[in-house]
Amino acid sequence: MADIISFRDDAASQEPAVSVESFAGQNNATAVRIEPGEDARALIPDLDRLSLVEVNFPAFGDGRGYSAAAILREAGYTGELRAVGDVLVDQILAMRRCGFDTFAPKAPVDRAVLDAALARYPQVYQKVAVSERPIWSLRHG
Repeated sequence: MADIISFRDDAASQEPAVSVESFAGQNNATAVRIEPGEDARALIPDLDRLSLVEVNFPAFGDGRGYSAAAILREAGYTGELRAVGDVLVDQILAMRRCGFDTFAPKAPVDRAVLDAALARYPQVYQKVAVSERPIWSLRHG
């Protein structure tokens, strides 16, 4: 796995994440990993004790993790939300808008290419799980 790319002010968590199933049976774990097909809503009662949620993307075409991120952010989760696995540079902007703030792609990412991709569109049109205001709202209040 390549280095962690972080958009947080604090340091990226180094705690190993447990499975959702294992997390349900523990009271000391603070990091969990969601696999495709698992329901992120199962974590909502315990969001206050989580410091890291990893969402696995086993293949770049599997978009179920986007929904997991949006569900957690809309439920009030403010901890680290990390996309891991087959994360491509052109997906990171959309992932950021869903609420991901750290990334652990399996292949290295050229930071200059990432920065250019993130700067390409300074405004957005749709509402998102994060606080970014869409352009229509900026235009019309």
